[in-house]
Amino acid sequence: MTIPAKTIAQAVDWRHFLHSIPELAYEEWQTSAFVAEKLAGFGMTVQTGFAGTGVVASLTKGNSRRVIGLRADMDALPINEVAEYRYRSQFAGKMHACGHDGHMAMLLAAASLAPEMNFDGTVRFIFQPAEEAEGGALRMIEDGLFDMLPVDSVYGLHNWPALPPGAFVAGAGPIMAAFSIFSIEICGKGAHGAMPHEGTDPIVAGCAVVSALQSVVSRNVSPLDTAVLSVTQIQAGDAYNVIPDRAIIRGTGRWFSKEVGDKLEARVRKIANDIASAHGCEAVIRYERRYPATINDATSAGVAREAAAKVGLTVLDAQPSMASEDFAFMLNAVPGAYAWIGSGRGPVNPGLHSPHFDFNDSVIPAGIAYWIHLIEVELGSS
Repeated sequence: MTIPAKTIAQAVDWRHFLHSIPELAYEEWQTSAFVAEKLAGFGMTVQTGFAGTGVVASLTKGNSRRVIGLRADMDALPINEVAEYRYRSQFAGKMHACGHDGHMAMLLAAASLAPEMNFDGTVRFIFQPAEEAEGGALRMIEDGLFDMLPVDSVYGLHNWPALPPGAFVAGAGPIMAAFSIFSIEICGKGAHGAMPHEGTDPIVAGCAVVSALQSVVSRNVSPLDTAVLSVTQIQAGDAYNVIPDRAIIRGTGRWFSKEVGDKLEARVRKIANDIASAHGCEAVIRYERRYPATINDATSAGVAREAAAKVGLTVLDAQPSMASEDFAFMLNAVPGAYAWIGSGRGPVNPGLHSPHFDFNDSVIPAGIAYWIHLIEVELGSS
């Protein structure tokens, strides 16, 4: 199917509107209402309320019982946009800095064309809240998504600035890493900065903890495995001449295999406890495993690559990313594949999660075509 020019123009308009109304995790009420209204207007059966703001539309044709799910994420990030586009964020401190506005627009456009297609089976168009570290996919599943609306396979698509426009990646196996967050509170005893011997310095202990954590990946994880352990925050004290009574260290871990994930957590806990104790302090540790690794089913990844090739995208092999994605929860529930579509870097597209980021609208036609051809490859014709 050739994507009509009016559909592409409409998708761009939708993208710009959605960009202007960014909403954070589980707050996507205006976004959700817009999506649901459009889907209902296409003549589909629409169900709402999954994870609060989630929306799912279903379209059945022919006699096959085969069902596929196509997913787009909806939430924005707590970032203050610096660009001055006419469609820039209307809400201070919130923006679509990851391209979810583009993901929604492409899937909505594909949904608008689906009623005109000749396929055999059911397509579910899944619009998911709270992808950004808040686990909206898991919440949708816990709310009965795949029990009430079962699928045989599920697919996700994300723009990828590190790839040039026209490139496509959907490898079999791991494509995105699992991730954790941790917080280590080092509790000591405060003192005057001129009389450190009268206190127990949590900053010195905390610095030792940070230094020791740098050895975990290099000395506790096999060189044949992949892992990241990054300290991203250190907070302590408010005055130049006061040793505080506590210091807080926060960071993240990334991995693919469960064994490595277990090792990272065990080492963070032991290093923090032992070093704090050696300095006369106490460590209070919070360690949360947020998302599992995103693992593509080999057959589904092959289907995704076939659909991409049919629309003229250049299918590439690429290493997995150590970034994470809660689509992993959907792939733990049913087979499927997560793909990257190249969006390229540039002055207005420096990379994901940047206050300068803007989705590359030139990618929209290829994204729509990919979804349409994926339906054709998976469900054929009736």
